[in-house]
Amino acid sequence: MGIKYKKGIIWILLIWIFVSCGSRKDIVYMQNAKKFETEVETNTFEPKFKIDDILSIYISSIDMASTSPFNLARGAGENLEELEYVIDKEGNIDFPVLGKIKLIGLSTGEAKELIRKRLVGGGYLKDPIVNIRIKNFRVTVLGQVRQPGTYSIAGERVTILEALGLAGDLDIRGRRDNVLVIRDFNGVKTYTRINLTSKEFMRSPVYYLTQNDVVYVEPNKSVVKSSNLDNRTSVGISILSVLIASIIAITR
Repeated sequence: MGIKYKKGIIWILLIWIFVSCGSRKDIVYMQNAKKFETEVETNTFEPKFKIDDILSIYISSIDMASTSPFNLARGAGENLEELEYVIDKEGNIDFPVLGKIKLIGLSTGEAKELIRKRLVGGGYLKDPIVNIRIKNFRVTVLGQVRQPGTYSIAGERVTILEALGLAGDLDIRGRRDNVLVIRDFNGVKTYTRINLTSKEFMRSPVYYLTQNDVVYVEPNKSVVKSSNLDNRTSVGISILSVLIASIIAITR
């Protein structure tokens, strides 16, 4: 085997180990959005209540004394905390005075109206105002993002872009064309994939996330290849060492 041939092998191994490449089409979001293009939002998404949701419910009225039986609290003094309600396996909450109320599958607005009608229809309050908030609204972002983790959401409406923003956005190694959203609705899991490089993902049913959704960003090909190379790098270095040692021995 000639010296030039051996040197050629060394260069091929070096290129094979260290060279990687990327392109604009793998990285840029919403590539098909046109300049000055206008799109009207028609998505009227509202989160629906699920089993194990934790709710804060507060009733107010002109006569606040009459609302006290419905606004139970625990603790005393500075440690006083409002009572929270968990939707049970049957989809109900056990509300003071009114008893069992089925809220599963309802939006916040629908649940407010249901409780309001029960309060008025039962003759308990005349013009009650019902406030409901989901206390466990959070999403989890995993995979090739800068800050993977679980994030609590202050409101009840968060887009997948906002969730990725909370996680520091995708890093350069994340696939933008195959982001997976895992959604659980009362024990039934759905798996939806979206392509962030196309603006059509904003029409997806998972563009607005629901409580406890999981967003997973898949690693791109370069990461998969590099993981395979990790096990071969030491072998390649060993081969290089042997070849270099052989060349040195021959040329002396």
